[in-house]
Amino acid sequence: MQENPGSQVPYGPQPGAPAQPYPQRTQPWLLPTPSGERYDHLARNAATTRMWRQIVGTITVGGGFFVIGLVVLFVGMVIAAIVGIPVSLKPDQLFGDPVFGLVFLLLSIAAVLPLVFGTAALIQHRRPGTLSSVAGRLRWSWLLSCVGVAVVALLLGQVAQVLALMATGQQISDMFGWKGWAAFLPALIVIVVLVPFQAATEEYMFRGWVLQAFGAHLRNPVWGILLGSVAFASLHGYTWVGLLDVFSFGVVMGWLAVRTGGLEAPIAMHVVNNMLAFGLSAAAGQLDRALQQGEVPWQSLAGTVVQLAVFAFGVLHLAKKRAVSTISG
Repeated sequence: MQENPGSQVPYGPQPGAPAQPYPQRTQPWLLPTPSGERYDHLARNAATTRMWRQIVGTITVGGGFFVIGLVVLFVGMVIAAIVGIPVSLKPDQLFGDPVFGLVFLLLSIAAVLPLVFGTAALIQHRRPGTLSSVAGRLRWSWLLSCVGVAVVALLLGQVAQVLALMATGQQISDMFGWKGWAAFLPALIVIVVLVPFQAATEEYMFRGWVLQAFGAHLRNPVWGILLGSVAFASLHGYTWVGLLDVFSFGVVMGWLAVRTGGLEAPIAMHVVNNMLAFGLSAAAGQLDRALQQGEVPWQSLAGTVVQLAVFAFGVLHLAKKRAVSTISG
């Protein structure tokens, strides 16, 4: 028996039935990195076209820097009270033990790094690795090459500073000294373990975040470089010579970040610089003076000029020789 064709149910939607919408693909939280962009423009994704994201992100990073630092230092004061280390309310010398004070000073800065990465991911909807370089990560072989250049530049800078002090009749005995391994070894361990994280955090904040927050809307990186350098210098307690030194350091590091496409060169110079500064003070038994900062002789600017000039020239020459990428792929 044949079935009535009219009684068969046709395939597809019935006439008059509401159309079934196609499932829509949700946009990924971490948006693609823009291609063909300089380092300071890596935050230019669809989410960062609204300026409020840069403002809220900067307030979050800046406020978190102070809040996290205070929390870490408070924890240090509690631990110091438990173990019997003297504690004072002097901002430049909270702890009676300089090595203990160095630990919590470095930790109070290093602990901010996850906040910087998290702010980029949560507020700007971009991969935290874009804060590192145009490759979306730290280029470790390039970083190690920059460390070698930094060591040479820093040694030549120290020689220039010593010569400037001697030429003007100043004593150099306070710069170098030896208190023995018993005093130096604990400080050395702290310096080697924590200084890389402290120095890197400052670079991610004052070079990485600031450069890219401004670069999301401004074509010229000079404004981000200058503002990051001013903010960086404002957190130091030096006299005008020391502040000029720190500001110049920030400007050159910001410029190199743009020219080399990442933070590898600034991190390398910052780590080597801080290791030597803290290391010399610890070896001479004057770590407490290093933590207090304060007056800086004007002759030190000779060392700064040589150090930054040699480092900038060496890094740019090596970057060109190695064909280091300066734009995103």
